Amino acid sequence: MVSNRTICFLGGLLVGNCGPHLASAVTGRRHLTPLAGKDSSPAVNAVWGLLNLTGGLALVGRGARTGETRWDRRLVAFNAGVATFAVWMAGTEAAIPINSGARQTNGAIAI
Repeated sequence: MVSNRTICFLGGLLVGNCGPHLASAVTGRRHLTPLAGKDSSPAVNAVWGLLNLTGGLALVGRGARTGETRWDRRLVAFNAGVATFAVWMAGTEAAIPINSGARQTNGAIAI
């Protein structure tokens, strides 16, 4: 059986993933999604971002529902999921700029 903290961590990953897609949608930019590939339109990003947000919040709701009025260590697990995704996304985008206009020159990234 999967622990409630693991469920909250996974929910945090999905909530963390929704941010770049929703930001791409509201700014009219293209961003990689599994729905339409590298050149996913802002509308596709809106759909993918909302799916991630909904799924992440559903997982957190399932994993953190205790009847308590205060959070416990599951909030730490959720935050760790969000942070893990943010670090992974920043690192991969810096190393392999798929979504940004950054290009590599002489081993350095130029924007």
